[in-house]
Parts: sequence; C-alpha cells; structure tokens
Amino acid sequence: MSSSSGFSRRRLLTVALPAALSLPVLVACQSDPTVGNAPSGAGTPSEGGSGAAGPFPVTIEHQFGSTTVPAAPTRVLTAGFNEQDFALAFGVEPVGVREFLGYDAPQRPWAPASVRGKQLPTVGANELDFEKVAALDPDLILAVNAYIDRAAYEKLAAIAPTVAQSGDVAAGATSWQDQTRVTGRALGREQRADELVTEVEGRFAAARSAHPAFAGKSAAFALGSSADGSYSLGADDYRTGWLVDLGFMVPRTGGDVSFERLDVFDADVLIGEGLDRDFLQNRLFTALDVVREKRFVDVGGFDQDFAGALGFNSPLSLPFLLDQAVPKLATALQAD
Repeated sequence: MSSSSGFSRRRLLTVALPAALSLPVLVACQSDPTVGNAPSGAGTPSEGGSGAAGPFPVTIEHQFGSTTVPAAPTRVLTAGFNEQDFALAFGVEPVGVREFLGYDAPQRPWAPASVRGKQLPTVGANELDFEKVAALDPDLILAVNAYIDRAAYEKLAAIAPTVAQSGDVAAGATSWQDQTRVTGRALGREQRADELVTEVEGRFAAARSAHPAFAGKSAAFALGSSADGSYSLGADDYRTGWLVDLGFMVPRTGGDVSFERLDVFDADVLIGEGLDRDFLQNRLFTALDVVREKRFVDVGGFDQDFAGALGFNSPLSLPFLLDQAVPKLATALQAD
C-alpha cells in the first residue's frame, strides 16, 4: 500500500528532483527580499522528558499533535527525503530510508565511512509504501521533511512513534538547525545536536568573516528549466537557508517564473541549478544584467554533488556545499 502523502508532482519540482523538469505553464513570481529566513521549527520538544535519569521518555510536539518516544530507539526509519543524512550525522544507520531520487546519501562524498557505498533499504520515493515501512519494524520514524498529511501521519504513527514537522512552518521550510535539534532530541542526543549546530554555524561564521561583501546582497536562485521558464526558490524553501546564513537576502517566497518575468532573477548574484542549454542560451536570460556582468553562478545539474548537498541540507552536506559555493559566490560579486 502506498500514498502520495500530500506530496504533489508540483512540489516534487521544488525539492529539485531530476524527474520533475516538465513544468506546467509558468507565471511570473516576484516578492520582496528578506534578510531572515522563514520562521524556523521542526518538531518542538516539550519541556518534560529529561533529567538525571536520562532523556527518555521524550515528548515532541509537531503539526499533528505530539509524539512520545518511550526509550532510546534502536531501529530508526527516515521517512523524510533528507532525513537519512540527519540520522547519519548522529552515527545512526537507518533501517529504511525515503528515496531522494538521484540523491542517494551513501554515494555522496560527505557520507560517513560506515555507510559509504551501501544500499540502504527504501520505503518509497514520491509515494511512501506503508507496508514496507511496517515490514522493517522501526521503533522510531523521522518524518520532519516528509511532506505528509494527517492521514499519512496516522498510518506511520500506527507503526511506530513518528516525529513530523512543526505546524509553525510551511512544508519544506524547516531550518537545518531545527531539524538537527529535533532529530537529536528524538534520538536522546541533544548535546550532540547542539555540537553539530555549533560546528556548522562556525563554518558559516568563518565564511561571512572572510567575505564581508556577502552581507546584505540580494541572491536569487533559479531551479530547473523547461520551454516555459524556471522556478525561483524563496525563503519558504529550506534550500535558501544557506544563503541567508552567509548574509545574503533572498525572496520571501518562491514560485514559477516565465521567460517574460526573468527580471525576478536580476539580483546581486544569481545561482542556477538544473538549467539546460536552451535556457542558458535564451536571449531573455542572457540579457539579464546579472548574467551579462558575470554575477551568475551555475552549480550544475541535478545529478551533481552540489545538488545533493543542497537537497540534503544537513550537518554532513553543508560543509561540502560551502567549500563548493563560497569561492564561486565571491568571484561573482567581485565581477560586479
């Protein structure tokens, strides 16, 4: 038995899956920039459940109510698209994972040696297969980035304690910091979660210090292309959080962008991912100031490691992303 879990083909595009490059007719999208990202929050831990006797039981509030993890989990299943990476950051190898089409975590250069090259059991891609989930007998299901509705949540929760995202943020807008902390809370590893956040935030702070020109600059992100246009990522998508953390301003919301409104992308710097040759050579695109003045950073296709690092957006992948992106952004701004 499977379910779309409230995850539409249109939303599939916005998580940068290679299979979703056939867009419907596109319309213009533009919004005011913002320095801060969308309100953060994965699942919100309650105040109870910790003490000298140990962290369990732990109760975590989320969009569909609250979940209590009664004891330290030993069979963790990650139903969210990027959550295998978060579990691995804590040294936990999931018993099952959600396929992230083309973004197989153990194949990526930032994967821990313990799982590198392995094939982890999968429980579906666009659709979750609840029978496969149940067959793997998990004692904790992480679904912070799973794009599930209440019906799907209830099916998962009937199998094992399930941690969903907070109701305070739009689907896909949970920050990596909050996702790290709620994962650590559910695993009984809050101290390690704080350490991971501090370590990665330190990398961002070092990049900001080394490149003060990033501060306050506007950044646009063109994701994917078709004969009709592209898609603009905004602060309502977790994949812009790294730009905000570097000091850039991003649009408050994302949306489809037609060729007639490519001016949406004319920011101080433009990042492009999954843009095909026809799009890159289109005269309306090449006429943009940001392109003519060489302030455009093409990070490659959806099958590249950068796309994987951005899609996972985890404490493991973000240092890799920074190593790849920061020098290119610095060069682009120097061209201004």
